[in-house]
Amino acid sequence: MNYPARVKLVDVGPRDGLQNEKDPVPAAVKIELVHRLQDAGLKDIEVTSFVSPKWVPQMADALVVMAGIQRRVDVRYSVLTPNMKGFEAAVTSKPDEIVVFASASEAFSQRNINCSIAESIERFAPVTAAAKAAGIYVRGAISCTVGCPYEGDIAPDRVGMVAQLMAGIGVQHIGVADTIGVGTPLKVQRAMEAALKHYPLADVSGHFHDTYGQALGNTLASLQMGVWQFDTSVAGLGGCPYARGATGNVATEDVVYMLHGMGIETGIDLEKLVDAGQFISEFLGRKPNSRAATALLNRRIN
Repeated sequence: MNYPARVKLVDVGPRDGLQNEKDPVPAAVKIELVHRLQDAGLKDIEVTSFVSPKWVPQMADALVVMAGIQRRVDVRYSVLTPNMKGFEAAVTSKPDEIVVFASASEAFSQRNINCSIAESIERFAPVTAAAKAAGIYVRGAISCTVGCPYEGDIAPDRVGMVAQLMAGIGVQHIGVADTIGVGTPLKVQRAMEAALKHYPLADVSGHFHDTYGQALGNTLASLQMGVWQFDTSVAGLGGCPYARGATGNVATEDVVYMLHGMGIETGIDLEKLVDAGQFISEFLGRKPNSRAATALLNRRIN
């Protein structure tokens, strides 16, 4: 089987991973985490989110975090922007990329951002246009592509519909997300196939949560299709506030261990990545939610 020779990982830990933490994480800690990730070789990092502090208080320091990063010219720093107000705040921080999002589930869209799928696309159209006019790359994410906590299974044609709508407003890249981690390999492949009808292979990525332990299997199934870009989260940080029981994104350490074991290049130093995960996990007062990291840390002790 012809797997990609190289895979690009976008670490979403600083944003998606930390946004649901109940206790405040100081800006200095978030900045240090970004620095450790780029020191480990990450070239794409989702740093923060320009959302209302009322709804996501953990991201209230977005401008401070973006201003505090010692940027590298070979690293792409992205931020999530839910609307024009968020984009207008974000653009002052000079992100390399913005992320917009829509759901393949009507019920999830209503619960998450209080509007229909169609309305969410309308909301993002001016954001996309403004970003591209400013020379900022636009990445999109489709949530709940295989399952929804309110609707259950999601048909692949729903994924295709949202991908087509996003392509229509100029979104340049699309991420297929198993937001609540219920996906299994064949379901994920069908969702990917639906997205690939509207985007070329180079502009589609996977975003898998590990609620049922399927994230690595889903990553492998996507690799078998030629997909070579994935969102991951250092130490397996994250969850979803609108999906009860959903655990974090697949751990970056676990994906890197698997890819390196397959002879696939990532440009990432696994030991330094484990250090980054240990750093943020120690601050949060818990162990990294990564089996590879746990094994490597135990090996250091022994």
